[in-house]
Amino acid sequence: MKILQINTSYINGGSTGRIVYDLSQVIQKENIESYVGFGYEYVQTNDVNTYKIETIPELKLSILKTRLFGKHGFYNKGVTRNFLDWVDKIKPDVIHLHNLHNHYLNIEILFEYIKKHDIPVVWTLHDCWSFTGWCAYFDYSNCDKWLTGCHNCPSLRDYPYTWFFDRSKEIYNDKAKIFGDVNNLTIITPSNWLAKLVKQSILKEYVVKVINNGIDLMAFKPTASDFRKNNGLENKIIVLAMAMQLNKRKGVDYLLRLPALLSDDYCLVLVGIEESQRKFLPAKNCIGIKKTNNIDELVQIYSASDMFVNPTLEDNFPTTNLEALACGTPVITFNTGGSPESVDESVGVVVKKGSMDELVNAIKKVSEIGKEKYTALCVERANLYYGKEKQYLKYIEEYKLLTNL
Repeated sequence: MKILQINTSYINGGSTGRIVYDLSQVIQKENIESYVGFGYEYVQTNDVNTYKIETIPELKLSILKTRLFGKHGFYNKGVTRNFLDWVDKIKPDVIHLHNLHNHYLNIEILFEYIKKHDIPVVWTLHDCWSFTGWCAYFDYSNCDKWLTGCHNCPSLRDYPYTWFFDRSKEIYNDKAKIFGDVNNLTIITPSNWLAKLVKQSILKEYVVKVINNGIDLMAFKPTASDFRKNNGLENKIIVLAMAMQLNKRKGVDYLLRLPALLSDDYCLVLVGIEESQRKFLPAKNCIGIKKTNNIDELVQIYSASDMFVNPTLEDNFPTTNLEALACGTPVITFNTGGSPESVDESVGVVVKKGSMDELVNAIKKVSEIGKEKYTALCVERANLYYGKEKQYLKYIEEYKLLTNL
């Protein structure tokens, strides 16, 4: 059996890139041929079973077209046809789609190819872009037009971002046509929250199943480190968070307010800060760390922290929650999307979305209980539900169901 995954990124390109890579490793362990087509990420690989779909100049041109004309997902015709020539040579038994957005593919050409060749498809949705006329998430804008037909989009200045034209109605109708009537397609969502949305969307004709994201439990585990000593935090209660380049959707406004609302016993550690953004950080009881793709370094930071805070305002099933749990660190998250599905009272606290008071109280509560009371339960939950081998073997069962192989 031959499996081809398609995603924006591979290996180091955020959470979905890591998911694609980890799944590829599990596929190969099962003696199944694994292929990956990815967008434009810089990846040092000589693997002949991977294909980078476009160059950085081609990416920048596609971004410019989206900015100017607003028809995201419908450019990249040449690179998509070249990629499908490569697919022709592979002749995959299953195509496993992940994120199709972010300026690297022509969705119309891709789905014409899938339908023409009647190739079975597994499609993992990592956000909501597949069934909206524009956005990847709509919680922040409090919009429900995707239920009946997108128009007058409130999110044109959010990702994918356009300057002039609202094409949301046109794109919504195009997606309904393009993504519809695939003979053999199963949709996978990492969260129950997203599965419920899909069943109300233009994709509701398809079977929808839930497979939670998985992580590498051999890497993510409680680990001794000098992080506290190296950063002068030996006597501090470390509140860890992912800054995601100060992304408002990830709740950065709530994070930046925390140091002023907590005593000097606490220190907020933000991972994912660019040098130019340090000036926005609180001057007291807060340190910023650059984004790291070094898993060992990340594991040491998780393990040294007293808690992980994720005040995300829009999210599917964040792997950062899982990574923290696997390192024995309790998680505090807003009740947003699928984020609370990985957390119960034994391993952290779920807070009312947008409540600063509840967020602060949750931090104090976890601190008073003490990390040591949570650690074993956090690790147990991660081992029970979120190991990548266990989770990604479920995909292989889906491949077999689709192909009868």
